[in-house]
Amino acid sequence: MAIINRVKYDGPSDVLVWKFPTQDLSWGTQVIVNQAQEAVFFKGGQALDVLGPGTHTLKTANLPLLRGIIEAPFGGQTPFSAEIYFVNKATHLDVKWGTKTPIPIEDPKFNVFLPVRAFGQFGVQVADARVFVTQLSATLPEFTLDALEDYFRGALLARTKDYIAETIVKTKINVLEISAHLEEMSAAMGAKLSGDFAAYGVKLVNFFLDSVDVPEDDETVVRLKKALADRAEFDILGNAYNTKRTFDTLEKAAGNEGGGAGIGMGLGAGLGAGAGIGNLMSGLMGQAAAGAAKPSGPAPAGVICPSCRAQNPAGARFCSSCGKPLQAVCPKCGAPAEASARFCPACGAKLA
Repeated sequence: MAIINRVKYDGPSDVLVWKFPTQDLSWGTQVIVNQAQEAVFFKGGQALDVLGPGTHTLKTANLPLLRGIIEAPFGGQTPFSAEIYFVNKATHLDVKWGTKTPIPIEDPKFNVFLPVRAFGQFGVQVADARVFVTQLSATLPEFTLDALEDYFRGALLARTKDYIAETIVKTKINVLEISAHLEEMSAAMGAKLSGDFAAYGVKLVNFFLDSVDVPEDDETVVRLKKALADRAEFDILGNAYNTKRTFDTLEKAAGNEGGGAGIGMGLGAGLGAGAGIGNLMSGLMGQAAAGAAKPSGPAPAGVICPSCRAQNPAGARFCSSCGKPLQAVCPKCGAPAEASARFCPACGAKLA
């Protein structure tokens, strides 16, 4: 078999594990491990020796575990068979995660189920190369960051759903107002998830819950937001709220220009609303009339007829007793004047 004299991996940064394609090695082979890498040697399915960054010449001194299960070297570069996995131990901080479909969670304040979505990102680093290769990459020739994200998505979503539901129920936080608590929720969820990642040799560097929201076009969400808006309007308007709602209904019914049954429904709504408005306006007019009937000051003086000296109400133009005019009209400027006046009070012209 062909003996490999030099082993190295220079690949993309998103590759976490790369398996050297051949197992034909020999004592004396040079293995180059880059910064933030480790080389794990496998034999017979067992993870044995690990080499850190640097240039290494394979010998029994630096591979004691591997040396114990293969034949003793003889005559210089003795060939042997082993697998080498290069593990990327750099920190990756921008791993995205999110719920593919909304999670139904009961809102404790309104007692309705709302479809909740959650999105964020986290950072990871391979902490134990042996455990990571054994538990995750196994015999795969390559294991990427996307594969890691897919692998942990199930655990992420399960933990996220349980924790968000638990937080909402315990703290009585409204789902629509949960954004104010994202920072503390991120820290708590990161602590809960650390153990899940550590079991596979991965360190969870950080965890962020960027947003928790609901779909704007969901029917339940639309109705809930409409109810909240109506309640806020009621709190602002107080007793005038019902009056405004009645006028809104009447305006909507008047603007209904549908046909057939739509017209009938519009007319019915209009009539019902009109009846309500009629009662409302009747009450308002009655109050206004009652207010007008009550004198707000001393009664104005009446007008005495210059002919029969009868008393007439203020502003009367003809005598209620003899029927003669109480006011004269200036033939020049048309201004009114007392019937007994000889000259116009406006222009001074002589009156008949």
